[in-house]
Amino acid sequence: MTTTSAPVRSRRFSKKEEDDSGVHPRRWFTPYLLIAPGALWLLVFFIIPLFSLGRLSLENGGLSNFSTVISDNSTVIVRTFVYATIATVAAIIIGYPLAYVIATKGGRFKNLLLALVVLPFFVTYLVRTLSWKILLYDGGPVVSILHSVGILSDNQGILGSPFAVVAALTYNFLPFMVLPIYVSIEKMDRRLLEAAADLYSSPARAFRRVTLPLSLPGLFAGTLLTFIPAAGDFVNSELLGSERTVMIGNIIEKNFGKEFFRPELSALSFMLMAIILIGVIVYARILGTEELA
Repeated sequence: MTTTSAPVRSRRFSKKEEDDSGVHPRRWFTPYLLIAPGALWLLVFFIIPLFSLGRLSLENGGLSNFSTVISDNSTVIVRTFVYATIATVAAIIIGYPLAYVIATKGGRFKNLLLALVVLPFFVTYLVRTLSWKILLYDGGPVVSILHSVGILSDNQGILGSPFAVVAALTYNFLPFMVLPIYVSIEKMDRRLLEAAADLYSSPARAFRRVTLPLSLPGLFAGTLLTFIPAAGDFVNSELLGSERTVMIGNIIEKNFGKEFFRPELSALSFMLMAIILIGVIVYARILGTEELA
C-alpha cells in the first residue's frame, strides 16, 4: 500500500517566531545606510566647496567675471585643451594596442605586464615629472641622441617646449587609458570572434565589427580619466614648460592666494569644468555609449 505525503504549505512567520528563529524582515532603510558615508563625503568635500566656488565666482562683478577671464585668457584656454587633447589622442594610440596585446596575447605573463603598466604609480607624480626633466635637459641623453641624428640643431633643446609638456602628460596618464581598455577587451566573449571567423570574416574586419565596438566603454572611460586630469594639470607645464606653455592650472595655482583675483579665478575654474562637462556629453553621444567600464 502506497502512502502519499501531504503537500507542504508555506506560511508566514509571526513577528515573535521571526525573532525567535533569527529570521528578520528586510529593513527598508538599509540601502540608505550603505550609501550614507559616500553621500556625506560628497556633500562635505564636493557639493559644499563647489557651491562656495560658484558663489565666489559671482562676487565683485557677477557674470561679467566669466567674460573677463575668457577675454584675458583665451590663448591659455585654447592651449590647455589642445595640449590635453593631443595627450589623450597619443595615449589612445599607445595604450589601445598595448591593452589589446596584454588582453589577447598576454597568456601567463598577463599579470606581469599589467604590473609593469601600473609600476610608475609606485613613484609619486612629482618625482615622475622631475625624472622627465632630467631626461630632457639640454645635456641629457635624449637631446644628445637627437643632436647626433640631426633632428635637433646644436642650439636647440626640448625643455620649455610644448613637446616636453605633452609628452610628460601622455606618460603620466597613460595607465589610466590602458587599464579600462584592457578590462573591456578582457571581459569580451571570445566566441564572438570565433563566430566571425566561421562567417569568413578577416581578422581586421572582425576587430572593426566586434572587438572595437565592445571595447568602446573602456575607451570612453580611459579618455575621461586621461583628458580631465590633463586639462587641469599644472605640474608638467610648471616643471617642463615655459611662459609659452602656461595652462589654466598654472594661472589658478599661482594666483588663487591673491584675494583680488579670487572671483575671476573661481569663474575660470567653473568655466573649465563646464567645458569639460559639455565635451564629455558630446563625446559620449558620438561613441553611442554612456557606460563606464
